[in-house]
Amino acid sequence: MKTLISAIQFLTILPAGKPKIFDAKGMIPFFPVVGIILGLMVAIFDRLALMLWQEPVVAVLDVILLVFLTGAFHLDGLGDTADGLLGHRPKEKALAIMKDSRIGVMGLVAIVCALAIKWGGIAGLGDHRSLLLIIIPAYARASMIFGIKFLKYGRPEGTGHAFFGETLKLSAFWGLLIPLCISVFLGWTGLWLNFVFVIITAAILLYYNRRIGCITGDMLGAMTETLEAVLFLMVSTGALQ
Repeated sequence: MKTLISAIQFLTILPAGKPKIFDAKGMIPFFPVVGIILGLMVAIFDRLALMLWQEPVVAVLDVILLVFLTGAFHLDGLGDTADGLLGHRPKEKALAIMKDSRIGVMGLVAIVCALAIKWGGIAGLGDHRSLLLIIIPAYARASMIFGIKFLKYGRPEGTGHAFFGETLKLSAFWGLLIPLCISVFLGWTGLWLNFVFVIITAAILLYYNRRIGCITGDMLGAMTETLEAVLFLMVSTGALQ
């Protein structure tokens, strides 16, 4: 229970009791569980909001709620990662830029694009709308486990450093079974969702490895935001409606 509380406190602004608990290794398997909690809250809000507004308006509110519940934690990482990696800077320069708290043009553009894509994807959800709102945040946060597993940490210190150090065991991925099991009830949409998740996660990790050969906490956050945006977009395609 303490490890779940630790994950909730680390990834969200949800009240999860005091004092603060930080169990880096212990919380990793619970990343997808936190995603399920966030998704469930958004899905309930979405269902209620649809009684008052049209889907495009509710989609905006859903995106805002996700940002609020996470304290824009992952968006900050996306902005820093875009500033550092989207250019031809060498590894050390890219890492230095990501550590800078100021946001640049590329970071701002990346954040705006991610939010816009999420809005478009959520607005276009058809069948299984509520289930998709629940499990996509879980898939997005599960991607961080793969980043921790397959890439080395790029700094000698930092918030993300505590998550690395020893190889993750297969048991660290048990939380991913929750969205996987739910996706079975989505038919072809579930198969497509899992396919896109694997492809995009692998593509991001390959890009990170080729670009600077490591990963940071900001880059883990960028993975989460990218997966969330792309998955919402891809499951809203008309071919699946």
